[in-house]
Amino acid sequence: MPLFEKVLIANRGEIALRIQRACRELGIKTVVVHSTADTEAKYVRLADESVCIGPAPSRESYLNIQAIIAAAEVTDAEAIHPGYGFLAENADFAERVERSGFTFIGPTPEVIRMMGDKVAAKRAMIAAGVPCVPGSEGALADDPKEIVRAARAVGYPVIIKASGGGGGRGMRVVHTEAALIHAVHTTRSEAAAAFGNPEVYMEKFLENPRHIEIQIMADHHGNVIHLGERDCSMQRRHQKVLEEAPAPHITEKLRDRVGARCAEACKKIGYRGAGTIEFLYENGEFYFIEMNTRIQVEHPVTELITGLDIIQEQIRVASGERLRLRQKDVRFKGHAIECRINAEDPFCFTPSPGRILAWHMPGGPGIRVDSHAYASYVVPPHYDSMIGKIISYGDTREQAIARMTIALSEMVVEGILTNIPLHRKLMRDTHFRDGGTSIHYLEAMLADEV
Repeated sequence: MPLFEKVLIANRGEIALRIQRACRELGIKTVVVHSTADTEAKYVRLADESVCIGPAPSRESYLNIQAIIAAAEVTDAEAIHPGYGFLAENADFAERVERSGFTFIGPTPEVIRMMGDKVAAKRAMIAAGVPCVPGSEGALADDPKEIVRAARAVGYPVIIKASGGGGGRGMRVVHTEAALIHAVHTTRSEAAAAFGNPEVYMEKFLENPRHIEIQIMADHHGNVIHLGERDCSMQRRHQKVLEEAPAPHITEKLRDRVGARCAEACKKIGYRGAGTIEFLYENGEFYFIEMNTRIQVEHPVTELITGLDIIQEQIRVASGERLRLRQKDVRFKGHAIECRINAEDPFCFTPSPGRILAWHMPGGPGIRVDSHAYASYVVPPHYDSMIGKIISYGDTREQAIARMTIALSEMVVEGILTNIPLHRKLMRDTHFRDGGTSIHYLEAMLADEV
C-alpha cells in the first residue's frame, strides 16, 4: 500500500516536477495545479491529473488558497505538498489544508507561524541554546532613546530587520547613530506595507560573514536528525546563486555541535518534516538568523552527500511514519555543488523570458539536472526566473568543481539569456576554488568588473 493514494502539488516549475518524481517512485498518484501560463509545462503533462486554478498572475492562481483546496476536493487528493515559495510558509494555508481534511506535507501551522515571526523564532532558538547574533531582546520599542541605547549596546554597524520579513526583504544596515531612527521608521513602514506587521528588531551587522545552513528532518514521534550543513554564501542581493555541501573549512566537530543544537531546538518546538536553520558564520562562530519551514531549492546537494531522498522523507513523515534513520546512521560522503540556472542576463540580471529554441543538458558521472524546461518551452514572465539546477557530485570538492566545469561547458540554451556564463566564471575563480568566500564576495566581484 502506498503512503498516500494521491498527493496534490501546490507549486510549479522544477520543484513541482521534483515532487512528482518522488511520488511516482513511491507509487503515489499526483495532481498538479497550474495557471494558464503553465498549461504546457512538462510536469502538467506527466501528472495523473491536472487542474487549472486561474490566470497567470500568482495572486489569482498559485496564491489562491480557495482554488487549491477546491482542486484537492474534486480530485480526492489526500495530502498537499507546497514545495517552496508561494504558500509553502503560509501558516493560514497550512491551517486551511488541515481544517479541510487534507494532510499538509510540512510543519504544523503553529510552528510555521512561530518561525515566520523572526522575533519569536529568535526567542525560541535562544531558549534552546542555539547561538544567535547579538541584538535587541525582542522587538524594538517606540521610544527613540531606548532604540539608541540598544544600538550602543550592540555596537555599530547594526541591521534593522522586519519581524515578518524574509528572503532578503525588510532589512536596513545602519552605520551611524545619526541615521538610526530614520532607518527604524522607514523599515517599520516598509514592513507594515509588505508583511502586514510593522514590528522590527535589531542585530549586530556582521561585516564579512558566510551563509551556512543546517538541514533538519523530524517526525511526529519526537525524533529529529540533522543532515549536515550547506554553504550558500555566493549571493547577489540576498538571493542565492550557488550552493555546496559540505561547507568548506567547517570541521566535523563544529558541524556535529551546531547540528545537535539545531536538532534539539526542533525537538523542543515540536517540529515535523524538513526544515532549514540558517546561520551567519564569522570568526569560527555560528549565529542564527532564521528558519525556513519548507524544502529548500538547494536540497539536492544534501541528498547527494547523504544518499537520502529528502522529498520522499517529507512524504513518509507526513503520513505518520517514524524517521528511518537515527543520527548515528547519517553518513556524509563526498562533495556536491549546485548552480541555479536562471533565465536572465548573466551580469546585469535582467529577466529574459521567452521561447527556448535549443536545449541541451549535460550528463556524465556525478551530474544531476533538475529542470522542467525543454526545447520550445516558453519561459513565462510572471514568475521567478529559475529554469533549472545543475548539481555535480564528486569524491572531493575539487572533483565536484571539475565535473561542474565540464557540465557548464556542455550546456546549451538558445533563444533566451541565462546566467550560465556567470557560473562558468565562478568555477574558474581562484577565491571560490579556495572555498570560504563571504556573502559579499559575488557582489564585490561583479562591481569590480563594471
